[in-house]
Amino acid sequence: MGLVTLAAIEEAARVVRGRVHRTPLLSSAAIARRLADAGGGRARRLLLKAENLQKTGSFKVRGVLNRIRSLDADERRRGLVTISAGNHAAALAWVAAAEGVPCTVVMPEGAEPAKVYASRGYGAEVVLQGDVGAAFEECFRLRDEWGLTFIHPFDDPAIIAGAGTVGLEIMADAPEADVVVVPVGGGGLVSGVAAAVKARRPDARVYGVEPEGAPGLRRALDAGEVVRLERVETVAGGLAPPFAGALALEHARALVDDVVLVSDTEILDSLRFVLERTKLLVEPSGAAGVAALVAGRIPVADEETVVVVLSGGNTSLSIIGG
Repeated sequence: MGLVTLAAIEEAARVVRGRVHRTPLLSSAAIARRLADAGGGRARRLLLKAENLQKTGSFKVRGVLNRIRSLDADERRRGLVTISAGNHAAALAWVAAAEGVPCTVVMPEGAEPAKVYASRGYGAEVVLQGDVGAAFEECFRLRDEWGLTFIHPFDDPAIIAGAGTVGLEIMADAPEADVVVVPVGGGGLVSGVAAAVKARRPDARVYGVEPEGAPGLRRALDAGEVVRLERVETVAGGLAPPFAGALALEHARALVDDVVLVSDTEILDSLRFVLERTKLLVEPSGAAGVAALVAGRIPVADEETVVVVLSGGNTSLSIIGG
């Protein structure tokens, strides 16, 4: 399959320019102090890439815009279908509406209501089906029965290249970054970010973070092949596909320094801490990178610059007290 190239990511950046927000890098001395208290280094700068402020509330719109541009007229006419716990669904619905293309999204029955509501609000037909494994099966059934064009949520070079534009922006705004921490679901984001960061700054270290209840990429790296998880259980629904993609495994082997795990308790504690100290509302998935840092899972030396990707902010306020 091959790794996504810097040229492909730069082309994706041209595609999304003017259609997505160029999200800020925001500093956080409070998180830097928590990192030091956890036994990590005293970071020179601790920066948050605020993709929770992105259009549709997550980084996903970047990859979708890049993927849609390659569709031919027949693929558009037949309509689109995808599987998603929410953020990819909302992104595809938003882009499809803007392009005038019919869109169906299949979501697990346990998907967060705010994400279901958002996907419908952007104009998608939403189908709720079982757990995430059953939702994948239903998506493929609808694709075959209705002749729809399937847009993969993560295991697609164009999706990865679009996600990689997050990494390009990090390198433009913080070219001295030593450590970049990225939440991992299917692996599209960490693959694209790692490809961009390592191309611009080969000595930088990129770490992926997964929930303990959905360690798809960690299991794949340990096994040397894609592993389908028998059970997925985590509060971070955006990080809970039943497997990490084959492309993610290839990128992780070549470009990601390590993939670490965090508990749901650590994720929720970090979500609340981010809200209290930075005034940024992130979803559990978006807080995973901060959780790994403050739990001491990411090695950071004194005076290093650390960037954490806040991948999304689509959540309800009830999660704060959960």
